[in-house]
Amino acid sequence: MHKEPPAMTHLSDKTQAIENALPHIDCVLIGINSEKTVGRCIESIQAADYPTKRLHIYYVDGGSSDASITIAKQYEGVITIALRPVHPTPGLGRNAGWKTGSSPLIQFLDSDTILDPGWFSSAIKAIRPEKIGAVQGLLSELYPERSFYNWIGNLEWNGLKGECESFGGNVIVKREALEMTGGYDEEMVGGEDPELSRRIIRAGWKVIQAGVPMAQHDLAMTRFKQYLRRSFRTGYAFAAVRKLERSAGSRFWQYEYRKIIIKGGGFSFSLLLAIPLMAVGAPAASITALALAALGTALLLNPRIFKVGQFMREQQLARKEARSYAWHCSLVVLPQLAGLLRYHIGSIFNQPLRNRPARIASEISVQTP
Repeated sequence: MHKEPPAMTHLSDKTQAIENALPHIDCVLIGINSEKTVGRCIESIQAADYPTKRLHIYYVDGGSSDASITIAKQYEGVITIALRPVHPTPGLGRNAGWKTGSSPLIQFLDSDTILDPGWFSSAIKAIRPEKIGAVQGLLSELYPERSFYNWIGNLEWNGLKGECESFGGNVIVKREALEMTGGYDEEMVGGEDPELSRRIIRAGWKVIQAGVPMAQHDLAMTRFKQYLRRSFRTGYAFAAVRKLERSAGSRFWQYEYRKIIIKGGGFSFSLLLAIPLMAVGAPAASITALALAALGTALLLNPRIFKVGQFMREQQLARKEARSYAWHCSLVVLPQLAGLLRYHIGSIFNQPLRNRPARIASEISVQTP
C-alpha cells in the first residue's frame, strides 16, 4: 500500500493550517441589467489567489429585466438575492448582501468590475490592525482607450496611498464597522459610499488606500449624454452628502461644494445677466454684458484651464491629454451645478431624486471621484 512521504504530509498540513487561519470573506456584488458583466465579475472572484472555501459570493440584483439573475445562478456556490424595490438604490443592494452573510470581512463590488487576483492577500494584511475599518485599492478602467469619458474615469478613480477621508463602491469593510454604523443609507441615489465611510470614521475607525491593484472597472461610457448624467448625479451627491456632513460638524466636501457654486453658479448667473443686457442694444448695456460674460468665463475656467503643466507632471500626461483634462475639470461643474440645484429644490418640495429600474443600469456603479 502506497504511503505519502512524511515530508509531503507535513507540508500539506502546514498549508492547510495557513489557509484555516485566513478570515472568511463575503463578496457582495450589486447590479441591475448586468448580464454582460456579472459572470466575468464572479469568475474573477473565484479565480482569486485565496482559498475558495473561505470566499462566499452574494449577487444582489436590484430589479433586472435581462438574464443577470439566470447567469449568476449558473455559478456554483453563488447566492442570488433578487430585490424588486420601487426605487432601487445601491445601498439597498449592499445592505441586503452583507446582512445575509456572516463573515468578518465584506468585499463590496459593483458587477461591472474584475477583481485583481492578488487583492485579497493584500487587503487582509492592510485591514488586520484593530482600528482599520475599511480598505480600498487601486481601481483602473478596463478600456480607457474606447472613449474620452472612460479615459477621464481612469484618471480620477484613485486617491493617494495611506489614510483617506472616504471610500468608493469597491472596498473591503469589517463587519463590526458596518454593524456599528448600521450600514449604507438606503435612500441615497448617489454618494452612499462616501457617506457611510464618514460615519465609519466618526465611529473611531480608519479608512485606508492600500495603493495596490484591487480591480478593473468597465465604465462603458461612450456617449455625451451618459457623461452629463453622471456629472449631474455627482453634483447631486456632493449636495446630499455635504448637508449631512455639515450637520455633523465636518468640512468634508466643503471645497467641492463651494467650487461648484462659485465657478458653475458664477458663470451661469453672469450669463443670465448678460443676455438681456445684450438684447437692449445700447452701447453701455452691451459693454456691461460683455464684461459680465468675461467675468463669468474667468470664474469658470480659472485656474484649471491654466494647469496643463501641473496635470502633465501629476498625471503623467502628454500636453494634448493634459489640455483635454483641464477642459473637463473646468466645464464639469456646469452639469454638477444642475445636480446640486436639483437636490436643494427637491429638498424644499420634498421631492428627492429617485431611481427607476429601467434607467439605473448604467448608474448603479457611480463613484464620486
